[in-house]
Amino acid sequence: MVEIMNTTKSIVITGHSIGGAIASLLALWLLCHLQSICSVICITFGSPMFGNDSFSRAILQERWAGHFCHVVSQHDIVPRLFFAPSTPLASSSCSFQFISHLSQENKTELFRVVLDSLGVVSKGECKSSFWPSGSYLFCTNIGAICVDNGMLVIKLLYLTLLNGSPSSSLEDHLGYANFIQKVHWQFMENRSFMGGNLPESSYEAGITLALESLGIASHGLNSEDAKEALKKAKKLGRTRNLNSANLAIGLSKINPLRAQIEWYKASCDNSGDQMGYYDSFKQRGASKRDFKVYLNRIKLAQFWDSLIDKLEANELPYDFHKRAKWVNAAQFYKLLVEPLDIAEYYRSGIHRVKGHYMQHGRDRRYKIFDKWWSENGTDHPTARSRFASSTQDSCFWAHVEEARERLVEVRAEADARKFIEMLEDITKFDQYARRLIENKEVSLDVLAKNSSYTLFTKEWKEFQSQLQLFQP
Repeated sequence: MVEIMNTTKSIVITGHSIGGAIASLLALWLLCHLQSICSVICITFGSPMFGNDSFSRAILQERWAGHFCHVVSQHDIVPRLFFAPSTPLASSSCSFQFISHLSQENKTELFRVVLDSLGVVSKGECKSSFWPSGSYLFCTNIGAICVDNGMLVIKLLYLTLLNGSPSSSLEDHLGYANFIQKVHWQFMENRSFMGGNLPESSYEAGITLALESLGIASHGLNSEDAKEALKKAKKLGRTRNLNSANLAIGLSKINPLRAQIEWYKASCDNSGDQMGYYDSFKQRGASKRDFKVYLNRIKLAQFWDSLIDKLEANELPYDFHKRAKWVNAAQFYKLLVEPLDIAEYYRSGIHRVKGHYMQHGRDRRYKIFDKWWSENGTDHPTARSRFASSTQDSCFWAHVEEARERLVEVRAEADARKFIEMLEDITKFDQYARRLIENKEVSLDVLAKNSSYTLFTKEWKEFQSQLQLFQP
């Protein structure tokens, strides 16, 4: 495959039956390792399912679903086979060759078991171990329809099999060449609606065309189920996109709150007391300005928490957390506001009850945003010619607080082993902070004359000069 990629910029991988599942796995391997080299497309015919719900979600989150198209004929039993793994007959029928050699009685039994199990899953009464991923092109002698919603795929797998038979399920598995020859855009253009009645709206016309393509009569119980499934899938996709759009509007509305905090930071950094952003908020008084920043911090947290709740409730697009707009906005928020959370944590003395911020006080939202930032390959800083607007380690001040407390504790430590461990911890932080400053990855407030970090460096130098007095 690597040699082939040296001579081409795109690869199409295809397979039939079990070969389709193997083709999908090969395509996934290429997407994982060689995606940047060339384009990969996988087209399968009559392929069985090859992954579960989590696997399908991972493909969606990586934006790989568009690389897969699974062609399924109307009655082919193989794509539906793994929805019925509960009986020995169904679980052992993993190949078409095996199915074709079954007795007529066993073929009928296998068809019934698969249909019944698929019906239970399609109604949401049972969770299957297998789940669709990618796009599914349903083909009949009348036409074709392509869908990418997993629940809708399962629903259509069930509804299109209802009017099938054991013999048709085997014939369809071998008839893909015939189906593909008939799938042509001109064929769709020359068709008329069943019964000759044109639906009132273009939306209903699309639904009717889809039902015709699936071989489902436009009137009857099955057609109503199919219509409802198509509409529900459309609504679900629209709801996710609508929620995403509403969040974008919400982000624009809270931007003024963030801007006010930025202005507060600039005024603190330029203040005559030379304490900087973090220490000014930690030692703030009862002014209206300070209280407004305190409230803005809470309102911003509520917005981002609601966003995370929607994402975890599956109410946003699957790749939402990979979109540059949201990854960058979350990172900017974290760098600007988390120092305020740390300041409030130590100002209110919570660390004396719960312990230090990093172990016991850090909010879950910041850990999630750390993951977003690192997973999207944006955690490699570039060389800077001037100091950053915000310290690139949002937990820097928590480390400062821990180091200062450790410096107090080490003076009274009588155990030589613990003394050395504390000394090593303080030294590591000192080296880490110096490296950040050298790379200009800190904000100027870190170097303010009366900042907590500046006080730490003075205390650390004093301790080092008197080390012999404190060493056990």
